[in-house]
Amino acid sequence: MTYTSPTAVRGALLAATALLAFLVPTPAQADPAPRGAAASDSWLLLGVDRGETRTGTTPGRLLLCDPPQGHPRAAEACAELAAADGRITGIPARDTYCPMVHAPVTAHARGQWRGQPVEYTETFPNRCVMEARTGSVFALDGS
Repeated sequence: MTYTSPTAVRGALLAATALLAFLVPTPAQADPAPRGAAASDSWLLLGVDRGETRTGTTPGRLLLCDPPQGHPRAAEACAELAAADGRITGIPARDTYCPMVHAPVTAHARGQWRGQPVEYTETFPNRCVMEARTGSVFALDGS
């Protein structure tokens, strides 16, 4: 049977603590962006919920715009947002006919555009009206 003295255990714990303190970077030394990921100042977390309130029951998508990715129509959505200076309400409405069916959807976006915060929530009478007014931004199913 091996016997370890309390002094030896304390010494080993002290050495392990010192080694960890030496190896773990301080916040000033830590990288500002994750390794391998480009820091983008234009990104939006997008979602569309059925109904007139935000329920959060449907999965959202992360739209990154430098380069465009994370969204079925990322290049189109980023181009539309760039033309509207990141304002979803500034996207020109498409000239289209939508059925007069009351099936409300609530679109929501949160993130930043060129470093400026973006918060957007709007309820539309149906999906057709939403897509006509917001372009490709909330076309999360690829249609």
